[in-house]
Amino acid sequence: MKQYILRRLLLLVPILIGITFLIFLIINLAPGTPLSGLIDPTVSQSDIDARAEQLGLNKPIIVQYFTWLRETVRGNLGYSIRYKRPVSELIRTRLWPTFLLSFSALILSFLIAVPIGVFSATRQYSKADYFFTIFAMAGISIPVFFFGIVVIKIFSFDLRWFPIGGMVTAGLRHANSWAYYKDVGKHLILPLVVLSYMGTAGYTRYVRSCMLEVVRQDYVRTARAKGLSEKVVIYKHALRNALIPVITILGMTLPAIFSGAILTETVFVWPGMGLLQVNAIEARDYPLLLGINLFLALLVIVGNLAADILYAVADPRIRYD
Repeated sequence: MKQYILRRLLLLVPILIGITFLIFLIINLAPGTPLSGLIDPTVSQSDIDARAEQLGLNKPIIVQYFTWLRETVRGNLGYSIRYKRPVSELIRTRLWPTFLLSFSALILSFLIAVPIGVFSATRQYSKADYFFTIFAMAGISIPVFFFGIVVIKIFSFDLRWFPIGGMVTAGLRHANSWAYYKDVGKHLILPLVVLSYMGTAGYTRYVRSCMLEVVRQDYVRTARAKGLSEKVVIYKHALRNALIPVITILGMTLPAIFSGAILTETVFVWPGMGLLQVNAIEARDYPLLLGINLFLALLVIVGNLAADILYAVADPRIRYD
């Protein structure tokens, strides 16, 4: 196992270089420049050229890439054109709000989806199975932005139970006080409901499908023939193997925990990584976009590695020698 992890970590360097080069190339091939949204009609062309030279935008793309790569290796991800702040600082400040929302939604979704998926699979074609199937299909089909707007309309505008958006009420001080945490909790509920419902719908379908396949296996029938209780057969023998494909999905979900749910954060104006990405795209903030995508690429690789390790935990037959 240790040798396998070491090999995967060594592959990290060339993979990241290839990914960052493609991202850098695609971003720079887009029409316009980072200065497009910052240019005043009264600014002369000489001033624009001077600014482009100052930012290194007048150099060939390959030169710009290796300059960026050299600074990245030194820990300098650049300076945001829109926010006038270091990219690393912006990412660091947005990680906690995104982690709070996405991780809470992931845990809640998984805790709800696994029991529902198992229950639905063990009672296939029952009324409960049909109900949860409709529940899951609705969650998969409804657009996030539409569901978010409907939730805001009902619970914020009509009932006035929860805030419309944001993470904390403007002007609220004493960040470490009980009132602050309570206010954050109230702002968290609606985006958490929207995000966890979408996640629950997807995970429920995965768990149900995997369980239906596993419960038909010979070793499950053998376990029943030995006189084991149905609870032991399902939750100790069948579920453990059924979760292996779900672990793959969870491994790929790791980047989403930190990258942010773009639509959900945008609808609820949640100050996380998702909203930061949208703002960076709108402003053509190339340094910020590159920093975010580098961070996400690293998370994808780490998520895949974590999924491979969890395979061995879930299934004793899997070994990495």
